Amino acid sequence: MSRPSSAGPSTSKPCGKQQQQQQLTPSLAAAAAPAAAAAAPASNNAAAAATISAAGAASSGVPAAATVLSSPGGGDGSGGPVSPQHHELTSLFECPVCFDYVLPPILQCQAGHLVCNQCRQKLSCCPTCRGSLTPSIRNLAMEKVASAVLFPCKYATTGCSLTLHHTEKPEHEDICEFRPYSCPCPGASCKWQGSLEAVMSHLMHAHKSITTLQGEDIVFLATDINLPGAVDWVMMQSCFGHHFMLVLEKQEKYEGHQQFFAIVLLIGTRKQAENFAYRLELNGNRRRLTWEATPRSIHDGVAAAILNSDCLVFDTAIAHLFADNGNLGINVTISTCCP
Repeated sequence: MSRPSSAGPSTSKPCGKQQQQQQLTPSLAAAAAPAAAAAAPASNNAAAAATISAAGAASSGVPAAATVLSSPGGGDGSGGPVSPQHHELTSLFECPVCFDYVLPPILQCQAGHLVCNQCRQKLSCCPTCRGSLTPSIRNLAMEKVASAVLFPCKYATTGCSLTLHHTEKPEHEDICEFRPYSCPCPGASCKWQGSLEAVMSHLMHAHKSITTLQGEDIVFLATDINLPGAVDWVMMQSCFGHHFMLVLEKQEKYEGHQQFFAIVLLIGTRKQAENFAYRLELNGNRRRLTWEATPRSIHDGVAAAILNSDCLVFDTAIAHLFADNGNLGINVTISTCCP
C-alpha cells in the first residue's frame, strides 16, 4: 500500500540497493505519529531508510484467585454472568455514583447506604438518602461478603471474561488486555484512548508527521542528535501484516548524564508481540553495537522499558562513535519467532 501524502515530503528515487530516503521536518513530539496503514511485507533483502528529524522535548498472567466467566448455560467461557444469583449478589456492591464495585474497606452512611471510596472523597452527602457521610462507619459484614465473592473485571463489557477476588482486581485491571489503549506517541499531550482496532485510525488522522516504511529490514536515521534537552525520534515500520513503532529517546535519566534509549513497540497485544523479535544495530568506524529483544506491546509503553533499561541504552559518547555529522543511523530488523 502506498504511503499517504500526509506522511511527509515525497520519497526520493530508489537507489540500486532498493533503498528509499525520506526527510521529515521538525515538529513537536506530541504531534509526531505514524500516518500509514499496513502493507504487504517487503522482501528480506529490501532495505529502506528514513531520515527522521528530531521532535521537541519530549504477559499478563491470570491471578490464582481469578476464574473465567461462563455463560448462563455453562457456555464456552466467553463472558456473561456465572449465574443470576451471582450477578444479583455482586450488584449489591455497585456504587450508585460510578456503578463500579464498592470494595473493602467498605464505608456506609448513617442509614447504611454504600458508596465507593473514590466517589466518597468527592461527596458531601450520601447520594442515596442525602444523609451525612460522617462519621465514617465501616460495614464489616459486607466486607466479609466481598471477600467471598468473585467480581467481574471492569473491562467485561469490552471482552474480559475473568472474575477475581477483590484483592486481585486492581492489579489485573492495570494490565488487562481489554482495557483501553492510550495513544502510543511519546509525550503526554495526546489523551486519546480507544480500542486496539482504533489505534491506527487515530494515528493516521490525528498524527500525520511521522513516516511509515515497509519491510522487515530498514534503516532508522535520526537527525540532529546533538540537540539539547529531552528529544524524541519516532517512525513506523510495517511488515508481516503488523505495524511497529520505533522510538529513540534522549533524556537525562541521571543528573548530568544524558542517555539514548531505543525500542520497538508492536501496535498489538502482548500475546501478539511474543510472535516477533527485533534487532537494533549501530554500525560505523569498524564498531558494532547490537540489541535483540521481543518487542513490547503499546499497552506497556515506552516509559516502563526505559525505567527498567529493557531496551538499547547508550550514552552520548557512544552515540558520537556511530554518528555522522550529528545524524545517527540504526538498522532495524523485525523477524518472526518459531512457535
